Amino acid sequence: MALPSFLNYEILGNSLGQYLLAAFILLVGAALRRLLSRLLSKVLFRLTKRYTAGVTEQELHELLIQPLSVLLLLFTVYLAFGVLRYPLPPNAVPGVEPWPKVALLRAFLLGVILTITWVVLRLVDFALLVVQRRNELRQTAGATRLDNQFLPFAKDLLKVLIIIIGVLVVLGEVFNVNVTALIGGLGIGGLAVAFAAKESLENLIASFTIFLDQPFGVGDLVTAGDVSGTVEKIGFRSTRLRTAEKSYVTVPNKSMIDKPLDNLSLRTSRRVGFTLIFDQKTTSAQLHEIIAGAITAMQAHPLVTQDVQMKFNALTPAGREVTVQYFVDTTSYDEYLDVKEDLNYRIVEVVEQHGGTFAGTPVVAPPVAGKV
Repeated sequence: MALPSFLNYEILGNSLGQYLLAAFILLVGAALRRLLSRLLSKVLFRLTKRYTAGVTEQELHELLIQPLSVLLLLFTVYLAFGVLRYPLPPNAVPGVEPWPKVALLRAFLLGVILTITWVVLRLVDFALLVVQRRNELRQTAGATRLDNQFLPFAKDLLKVLIIIIGVLVVLGEVFNVNVTALIGGLGIGGLAVAFAAKESLENLIASFTIFLDQPFGVGDLVTAGDVSGTVEKIGFRSTRLRTAEKSYVTVPNKSMIDKPLDNLSLRTSRRVGFTLIFDQKTTSAQLHEIIAGAITAMQAHPLVTQDVQMKFNALTPAGREVTVQYFVDTTSYDEYLDVKEDLNYRIVEVVEQHGGTFAGTPVVAPPVAGKV
């Protein structure tokens, strides 16, 4: 079937029919790229379904739909411009491709390599999500604690390696750089780089020390130097803590292992200690009864350990000092406060039952008959 004559009209070395074909390829590719990318992610999910328990197909689509769409768009653009001819300049060397075609090929290779790197990074996110969901299904507390600490670090490390590989491939394939010679040259300047990045390298080594020695993990309440908070993330260079004031503090990993670190989450109980001061009118018999009754009340609490101490410690001009110490068998701060409040009420009740009064407590005289 003969084509209409107007389609043979040439503009810049290409017929109008070639331009229309390129435009048609672009339109079809733009219309179908999301459908094809969803189809590719669906096929990938079906192939890995037996290993992805707990992860839905939609979650994989959300991770891959965008990079796969860009990758398909790049192939569409390349096919569309591939049907066009590129005029040679007057002084062109025979056998050498025209520069517009070379530029198109280099741009296409650059886009494809970057997009494939993007896809691989998203697959790393998907793999981490699969591991996390499998741990949740196993409901293994010890493994979950280790994974919460190690998996984000491993993901970041793997992503850095993938990005480095992607950059090296771009330099070699797109810009024709001798990657082997480049890596060899980096070895010569490695010493200077090491000195320049001395602090960063120390923090990186400290992060590996944290994972191997495990002095703390994600979710632990720790005190390092003057900083206290709950560990939310352990990264390459630093550890992130959420303080009691809900601020977000970043501490270099080197500081976390160089200074004495108190892991408050690993203590078996919480200590409570304070001093009661009774006035001089409180008799020794009353003190004996108050101390015995208060010790019994504290030991009767289910969350208080048996090593309860309450001693008549000192006589001062201010009054008679009695020190109190006990341990609450909990690592929860809220539960610790509840136990303290409950026992404070019980101690006050014991003091009132035996007629004791605290120093500085105003004495209210009983009303006199006939007076208001």
